[in-house]
Amino acid sequence: MAEIKEGNSLFQKPIKENGMPAFVKPINPTTGKGYSAMNALILGMQRHDDPRWMSADAARYAGNWVKKDEKGTMIEFPKTSDIQAIRTAEGKVIKDDAGVTQTKTVEFEKPQRGQAFLFNGSQLKDLQPLEEFLAKQNEGQTLSPNERAAKMIDDSKAVIIHGGQEAYYDKLRDAIIMPEPEHFENETKYLQTAIHQLAHWSGHESRLNRPMEGKFGSLDYAREEMRAAIAGILIGGELKIGHNFGQQAAYMSTFAKILKDEPFEIAKATRDAQKIANLLLGTSQKREQKQGAEPGFKKGDEINYLDTTYKVLETYKTKSIKVEDADGTRKVLKPDYGLYKSLLEAKTNPREPEMVLEEEQGQSEEQGQTQKIGR
Repeated sequence: MAEIKEGNSLFQKPIKENGMPAFVKPINPTTGKGYSAMNALILGMQRHDDPRWMSADAARYAGNWVKKDEKGTMIEFPKTSDIQAIRTAEGKVIKDDAGVTQTKTVEFEKPQRGQAFLFNGSQLKDLQPLEEFLAKQNEGQTLSPNERAAKMIDDSKAVIIHGGQEAYYDKLRDAIIMPEPEHFENETKYLQTAIHQLAHWSGHESRLNRPMEGKFGSLDYAREEMRAAIAGILIGGELKIGHNFGQQAAYMSTFAKILKDEPFEIAKATRDAQKIANLLLGTSQKREQKQGAEPGFKKGDEINYLDTTYKVLETYKTKSIKVEDADGTRKVLKPDYGLYKSLLEAKTNPREPEMVLEEEQGQSEEQGQTQKIGR
């Protein structure tokens, strides 16, 4: 809200003073995985050029250290279990012959809010140079960001009609209306605008089925715009094409009102934006392909889970594994253990699960022969 009032939000200023994109997709360099939409937004709002983020424990385990006086950025995640020390009836910690504290995994009946403080790569010492990390990330990528964006738009099979001066999604015709490409400042601006309209297109009842009946200028209309804008930020960060929410001035005061009156709306909007990004980028399909093979562990696996990193020391024929966390605590996990299942999910799932929030969706009547969304 403060950034919106100052005119410095990601919606209003997609480019930083140094010419770099305002939002850089955050990634855990140890696991190579991204963060859930809400956490990605929180980390991206810190405006670092370095995409790498880790907890202090995970960084130390990887041989890196937090620089003096640096402050972490807090994220939240659904926590389904906790590792606790085993104690005697008198409350004394039990240790084995090697002096290692014995632990147990406690499962929660309902997910609880877990928290962790993460540090950006620029806040860490002895980290691989950013240029080398980015070069390795781009290995094997034969398409430019604009080419990847154009391919994503084409792969969506959305109906795009060129002509006129406005860019919008017509829900009744299930078609995107775009000005001719030459009317845009450059190809990137055209692609960014098309991606924003694709985000609205995703809400059709045959796809993600979001409520989009609000009239222009209404709160319901602004809620849909917020979802499309955040989705554009996430997709632009993934494709490295950046984002451009062209009509931001018309919605900022309404965005600020929504965030003030309905604080949880930002979490709901980012959850929906993640679904949009998954649909358009094909994340769901990639995940299904990965899960086609039987998932499992192998010796040497390093898995970032909650606020620590687990290293697989041994695997057994029974599928049990011996792991060591960043503090040096070792334990054997059987397939039916909660921590075993959580680590397997963390390894195979490319993103953190979102917090589940209850939401009420209002309904309104559809009017007119054309319903413009995302003007």
